[in-house]
Amino acid sequence: MTDTSLRAAAGLGTFERWLSVWVALAIGAGLLLGNLFPGLFASLAALEIASVNLPVAVLIWAMVYPMMVGVDFSALRQVGDRPKGLVVTLVVNWLIKPFTMAALGVLFFNYFFAGLIPPDDAQAYLAGVILLGAAPCTAMVFVWSNLTRGDATYTLVQVSVNDVIMVFAFAPIVAFLLGVTDIVVPWDTLLLSVGLYVMLPLLAGYLTRRTLIQNGGEPAVDWFKSRVQPFSIFGLLVTVVLLFGFQGEVILDRPLVIALISIPLLLQSYGIFFLAYGAARLWGIPFNVAAPCALIGTSNFFELAVAVAISLFGLGSGAALATVVGVLVEVPVMLSLVAFANRTQHWFPADGAGR
Repeated sequence: MTDTSLRAAAGLGTFERWLSVWVALAIGAGLLLGNLFPGLFASLAALEIASVNLPVAVLIWAMVYPMMVGVDFSALRQVGDRPKGLVVTLVVNWLIKPFTMAALGVLFFNYFFAGLIPPDDAQAYLAGVILLGAAPCTAMVFVWSNLTRGDATYTLVQVSVNDVIMVFAFAPIVAFLLGVTDIVVPWDTLLLSVGLYVMLPLLAGYLTRRTLIQNGGEPAVDWFKSRVQPFSIFGLLVTVVLLFGFQGEVILDRPLVIALISIPLLLQSYGIFFLAYGAARLWGIPFNVAAPCALIGTSNFFELAVAVAISLFGLGSGAALATVVGVLVEVPVMLSLVAFANRTQHWFPADGAGR
């Protein structure tokens, strides 16, 4: 076993290495509970502000917080010395991803599935996948980065720059791809999501890290992160149960439609990941930056996409359903890519060897 493999094995605990199994069980539990107790899940789904579900927000916060403790603010000024990872992230997220998603949507819904889906439904599903493709992830990226032992500080910078660009670019890109000009961005959803998923956990992580450094230095930080990591995984699993529970009836009632919508989303996800991951490898970017920069482009800001789909097309629309399918396929897809990245980290230079 190489040194890199030893580091990977040491970095992932037994529970994390079997995470795909626990997620599969969580998916099954969500589907079962969602159909057994639809009233309970309807009540939980109704607990939201600005289309942001509060139970899910709390759970995502729990997932993100442990990684925020690892953010070293003193190292932020050095991120500019390693611009390659940021360049890959921005090019993939804003110059490639929205347009490949639209192209795949047109190809499948207008042509390949023409005999399976009514034309009006096909256009609605197309609108939904376009919304997903134009909204790069904000919160869950910290979870995926943490599972690949990514550079927490660099991941924060990548997400923060994406958020700033999203404020200005999301509406024009979606308007262009949908062929309309009256896109209304739910700014309350966008700003509340960034605050809940990035700013608050970051502040809590900063205060925790400062206190730990004052009392025990970096060893204290490492000890604390190892203790709170199980809560991050627990938050992920409960989030999966909730997401699949919210849509349990829809999934079981319309399995063919769910499967058809999933196909272009799956092709987009794996295609974007391997494009970014391959570019990072060719450019000699170190693994702890390369993995997160590829995962950021693959994951989606589903809260924003769902909120815009509902506001533009309605709660029961095909566009809203397509964005929800994006939520459902994301976790299994991202876990498979995390596993692939961890197995192939020896393809990349060690931390600091690349720029």
